[in-house]
Amino acid sequence: MKRVSFQGERGAYSEAAAKSFFDEEIETVPLATFAEVLESTKNNKTDFSILPVENSIEGSVGESYDLLFSTELNVVGEYYHRIEHCLIGNGKLEEIDTVYSHPQALGQCRNFIEGHKMKTVPTYDTAGSVKIIKDIGTNNIACIASKMASDLYNMPIISDRIANNLNNYTRFLILSKQQKKETGRDKTSIIFSIKHEPGSLFRIIESIHSHNVNLTKIESRPNKTNAWEYNFYVDFEGHVDNSIISEMIEKIKKNTLFLKILGSYPAARLD
Repeated sequence: MKRVSFQGERGAYSEAAAKSFFDEEIETVPLATFAEVLESTKNNKTDFSILPVENSIEGSVGESYDLLFSTELNVVGEYYHRIEHCLIGNGKLEEIDTVYSHPQALGQCRNFIEGHKMKTVPTYDTAGSVKIIKDIGTNNIACIASKMASDLYNMPIISDRIANNLNNYTRFLILSKQQKKETGRDKTSIIFSIKHEPGSLFRIIESIHSHNVNLTKIESRPNKTNAWEYNFYVDFEGHVDNSIISEMIEKIKKNTLFLKILGSYPAARLD
């Protein structure tokens, strides 16, 4: 049976995404941090890791992107998981004055929280916040998490569908020591830093365009070593084993100081 590490407590969205992605019986392994999640796969304690990398409302998960820079693992899959936030607790809605959850979830439900004049308490994990408020045990405190977490910890749902935007998805990447073979519907992710020369980024984008490759994402993240320098995270259609893609990457390398291929993997469909 495949073992998959995820960050958070049982009932976390990452665990639900892992179960949906593999579409088979797996053993999920909860860990406290994203770094521990990747380390477990690196050390053969798990076969795969799953990381949230961006949300359709709140944007990128910076810590995940920073870890992708340093990990030795390969991206072998992606999955878009629909996020359906619930307010969970023992009290009635009018009694709640404080809400616990992960900062991303709090941000995704900002309109609901502000509309009910609730104070917020950030936690390490959505499902973990259910454990916290269950232990506190007062009716004025609630949390934001999934229905799965509500069921798992036997805590009532006070209100559901509370996100600012109900069209709310988180993109997850699946990583392992292996590499994924070409399927014909693939996507590739890379990281690079550019030379401090006029037109460096333009020449890279031009190379992608000239090879008729569809660029699906580009994002900059601060370089942790040098102030005001940036790494670029780029996704595009195609697989590194394809001759056009490998030729394009070699051309891109000429305009970079550093380039890392994170992996090629089947592109996910947004259900």
